[in-house]
Amino acid sequence: MNFKPLSILMIMMLISTFISCNEYQKLLNSDDTSEKYKQAEVYYNRGEYRKANRLLEQIISKYRGKPQAQRIIFFFADSYFQTKSYYLAAYQYESFIKSYPKSDRIQEATFKAAKSYYFSSPKYSLDQEDTNTAIEKLQVFINLYPNSEYISEANQMISELQEKLEQKDFEIAKQYFTIRDYRSAIKASENFIAGYPGTKFREAALYNKFKASYEIAVNSVLSKKMDRLVELQQQYDVILRYYPETFFSGELENKMTTVNKELEKLKKTITTLSK
Repeated sequence: MNFKPLSILMIMMLISTFISCNEYQKLLNSDDTSEKYKQAEVYYNRGEYRKANRLLEQIISKYRGKPQAQRIIFFFADSYFQTKSYYLAAYQYESFIKSYPKSDRIQEATFKAAKSYYFSSPKYSLDQEDTNTAIEKLQVFINLYPNSEYISEANQMISELQEKLEQKDFEIAKQYFTIRDYRSAIKASENFIAGYPGTKFREAALYNKFKASYEIAVNSVLSKKMDRLVELQQQYDVILRYYPETFFSGELENKMTTVNKELEKLKKTITTLSK
């Protein structure tokens, strides 16, 4: 039977993989702690982090208090990090930090623990407890190691996480408008603008406040309508002062046309009533 060179190569690779898997399985079932430690490092250094992790998990308790423990615990934490098991990575890094505060890898462990929380942060629409924890951990790292090689990355991650918190609060304020709770929409927008003065959502937040104020103003009773319409003019001026080429110019112009018409009607009504 004739085999092409490529077919032979594939068969040899399959055999090699089978033998390798068989040897790894035997190692998992072995009682040879020293060999497991040795091979765990081999797998770790080759980037086979899942295999390394399983071996390290089996031996970690047996090396507690021994010279190798520091190295094993760090590799164990890092194998979780490299396989994107970030909650477990954070826990193991923090265990390492508590156990070996003077380790030469303490800075790396502190950073990666914080980074694990960063990766665990969910999208903005979900609960942001992990996001707040990540910001806190990253800030602690920055305070502890202001000259670290990781500082730039840590600051960038904090910026991204803070933007996520901003977006969540911004969307909450928007939601009030959607459900036609205009007073709450105004209050939430004001709080958002005050709380995040440098946010990229500021222009939209000012417009959302304007929209909610508009709905209240045009539907107000006569005694309150004038003041509310004048307030709308002031809000409009503020938006144009900060954003002269605002994305919302079309909507603003349409609404201000209505506002000006309403003001003219009110002035005529007041003039008529005063005669």
